[in-house]
Formats: sequence, C-alpha cells, structure tokens
Amino acid sequence: MHFETDRAAFEFRQGTAPLLISFPHVGTYVPPALAERFTPEAREVHDTDWHLPLLYAFAQEIGASTLVATHSRLVVDMNRPPDGASLYPGQSVTGLCPVDTFADTPVYQSAALQPDDAEIAQRRDQVWKPYHDQLAAELARIQAQHGAAGLWDAHSIQSVLPRFFEGKLPDLNLGTNKGASCGEGLGEALLAEARKGEADGFTSVLNGRFQGGYITRHYGQPAQNVHAIQLEMTQSSYMQEHMPFDYLPAVAAKVQPHVRRMVETLLAYVQQSAR
Repeated sequence: MHFETDRAAFEFRQGTAPLLISFPHVGTYVPPALAERFTPEAREVHDTDWHLPLLYAFAQEIGASTLVATHSRLVVDMNRPPDGASLYPGQSVTGLCPVDTFADTPVYQSAALQPDDAEIAQRRDQVWKPYHDQLAAELARIQAQHGAAGLWDAHSIQSVLPRFFEGKLPDLNLGTNKGASCGEGLGEALLAEARKGEADGFTSVLNGRFQGGYITRHYGQPAQNVHAIQLEMTQSSYMQEHMPFDYLPAVAAKVQPHVRRMVETLLAYVQQSAR
C-alpha cells in the first residue's frame, strides 16, 4: 500500500514564554484513500483526544507555544517511538500505526489492508517526522533564548477502558517517567497542585498507569534544563465520552483552573531554573 497526505502534519503557534504545549493526539484527519480501508467505526476516530486545545485555551494568555497534530493517531501515533517499540512492556498497547482500537476492534476491514513496513515508513516520514522536527526545533529555540525549556504533553482518554486498566482511571494522571523527565521535586509539586482538585471531585496520581509516552521520555532532559510532563486526563472531566463527543463547557469550567495551575507550576519551575 502507498500513503500520501495533502495536509500539513501540525499547526504551530510560537509563544513568548519558555514553555511548549504539545497536543499529539487531537488530530482527526485521515486521508480519503486510507479511510476507505478503515472499518466504519475506525473512520469515526473514537480514540481522539477531543477538544484539548479548547480546554487549554489559556495557553496563549500565559505565553506558551503550542504544537497541534492534525492527523488521527490511527494514521500514525506521534507519541510512539519511530521503531514502534512498546513503552509499557507486558501491557496492552497500540502501535506506531495502530491496527486495533482502544476498544480492541480492528481498524482495517481486513488484514490484507493493514500497512506494510514500506507504508509505515511513508507515514512516519510524512507525518510523524515533521511533527517531531518542529517539536525539537521549538524546544531548542526556547532553550537557547531562555536557558531552560518546559514541555507539557497534553492527553485525554475515556475514563473506563478495560483493555488498558481496571476500573475507572483517576482524572488527572501526571507522568514524569518516574522522575527521569524533569527536575527533582517537580512531579511532586504538580501532584500537590492536582490534589487541590479533590474539592471539585477530581482524583489524581503521579506515575500511575500512564508515566509518560515517547514525547515525555525522549525530550525530557533535566540535565540539559529541559523538563517534560505528561498529563493524561479522563475525558469525563470535561466532555462527553461517547458519540458525538461533545465538549461540555460547564463541566470543563470546573477542571480547567486546576489544569492551568499545574501548567503554570511547570512554567514557574522552568523560569526559576533558568536563572
């Protein structure tokens, strides 16, 4: 199979602060020729991290740069290593170019329509690589200009997904690759901020089921003063988790201040470490 796309891999806005917010799973675009090979369910791209740029609308106010993926993770997953290696050995995961959904249903109408190695390489070169080239370049620019850089990798997921975890996921899942992706004490400071959300009914955890994907693990280099955090949120904390996946402004208004406070905590940490 051959892959081509007619859209840029990302939308980017440069900010003024030493912080980049990455949205690797918000894209919904599937090139038409590829969509024809998908099942009807897969074409609905259920596994999208819906509406996150709207939830993070405060990014511009605080001066953060933003990098927003345009293509669905079913085309290529920006938060997987380029070789597709599992980040959670022994646990169920989806690949660089997924062939099954979070619900464990097939993406393709038949195995014969799944991508081969050559097509996976084309998707990686045309979509995955441009996103990561921009991400790396912006972190390098921020580091050069400010002396330190913060990376916030924004995610969301259905709160109940038996394939990946038992029961209901905590609402705010902070990941620092067990402390390796950021400076000492930052993860704990962020968890303390997250726990303030308990008054509004939001639960939280640090390095639980989600400890940070490829982006957090690869770009978080605290020895070089680049500090990376992943936040995996339950979608029930701001939106309707099932079709039509509507944004729920009244619900989102409760969690948004907690998310903003955590992002500002990372920014303050980076600004302090740059001095």
